[in-house]
Amino acid sequence: MCTRYALDITQPELKEIIDIARSSRLTTKFVDTHARPLVTDGEVRPTDIVPVIAPNSKGEKCVFPMQWGFTARDNKRSLFNARLETASEKPTFKDAFQSHRCIIPAAYYYEWEHFKSPDGKVKTGDKYAIQPAGCTVTWLCGLYRIEEGYPVFVILTKDPTTELAKIHDRMPLMLPKEKINEWINPSSNPVDLIQFALSDMITEKV
Repeated sequence: MCTRYALDITQPELKEIIDIARSSRLTTKFVDTHARPLVTDGEVRPTDIVPVIAPNSKGEKCVFPMQWGFTARDNKRSLFNARLETASEKPTFKDAFQSHRCIIPAAYYYEWEHFKSPDGKVKTGDKYAIQPAGCTVTWLCGLYRIEEGYPVFVILTKDPTTELAKIHDRMPLMLPKEKINEWINPSSNPVDLIQFALSDMITEKV
């Protein structure tokens, strides 16, 4: 599961992406209609509007403001994550998985430790900031679609590594920077790219 991540506007590569999103006409439209600002720094929460990388109508890599969360089919709740193992099959996600993939740039993502108490109930423990080893930007893989004229996205999650399994039973799918173009390319096969998923993570208790 991934329901929090962080942006760091002092990180040059992220600042460049954030500045592009700030100047987008779509950001102005989002603010005018949703009465919510573009989040540019600090902790990001579900339903926030943030910079996301996706192809434009010409297939070129671009930065767009998008809101975090798909509306569920029952229209009563929002979906913030999609399981990688079933995204290609579930009606809510399968079209996006095939041709509407995006990258969510972040400094790192947050996860809370989950453990069973003596009575067998799952408890929430310490909060961790997690990012790929040797990276200053974390490239989270996602899916997007258009709802009521606005782009929205979800983050793909997968089984965790052995080390991260000690914290939580899911982790986001993350790719190296050099695979971004392939991931967002509608004609590429996303299954072929999963083998490049990053697994060596740095965790820090916050």
